[in-house]
Amino acid sequence: MASASDAAAPLAGRRALVVEDEPHIRELVSLHLGLEGLVVTEAAAGDEALRLSEAQPFDLVVLDLMLPKVDGVTVCRGIRRQRSNADVPILMLTARREEADKVLGLESGADDYLTKPFGVRELVARARALLRRPRAGQVAGLSRQGGPISAGPLRLDPARRQAIIHTQVVELTPHEFDVLYLLAANPGIVFTREMLLEQVWTNDTHVTERSVDTLVKRLRQKIEADTRDPQLILTVWGTGYKFADG
Repeated sequence: MASASDAAAPLAGRRALVVEDEPHIRELVSLHLGLEGLVVTEAAAGDEALRLSEAQPFDLVVLDLMLPKVDGVTVCRGIRRQRSNADVPILMLTARREEADKVLGLESGADDYLTKPFGVRELVARARALLRRPRAGQVAGLSRQGGPISAGPLRLDPARRQAIIHTQVVELTPHEFDVLYLLAANPGIVFTREMLLEQVWTNDTHVTERSVDTLVKRLRQKIEADTRDPQLILTVWGTGYKFADG
């Protein structure tokens, strides 16, 4: 049977940023992440969190929604625009139970959320799950070299450069196929527009982030049943795009 130290070993030395203005909650979260082996940095306000995340990369961010000076949604969007932490897993904490607030947190770039009050065991389990996910920066360079994949009604075969939605073959341009494959091969992983530019257009200096939006619009017209309510390629507002997770 594995010991507590064995369980924490894979997380040892990994860095977490805990952003929470309530001292007892911040200390509780930091304590239990520390027991998991993470090296924890604390912030009590949104502007402080942005300064810290600009200064160094983190492996996990636990972020309260309601913060002084700069709110959690703004912090989340700001982190997603940073080069070093653009793909860091973000677990948002909120005292609100309304669905709209949870959706706002996820659409701002958070990967998961917990509603206060929460149990410590659930917090640790969510943090572990996020830390196990591959990050966009780790997988992006490998995704187009993989084999055929299936994602919901979509089938992609990179060797044949073929895309099938349900039973229909979809005609895609090379860039359209590469973006779709990159997203579909990593469901739930948020890719910023800059990441997509770097991975798909590589050294082409004549394209901009707007080019990514235009291409995604074309892709949705080809694979989504309703482009006004996309179910496959999802927008992460202020950040980029991800493929639906499950």
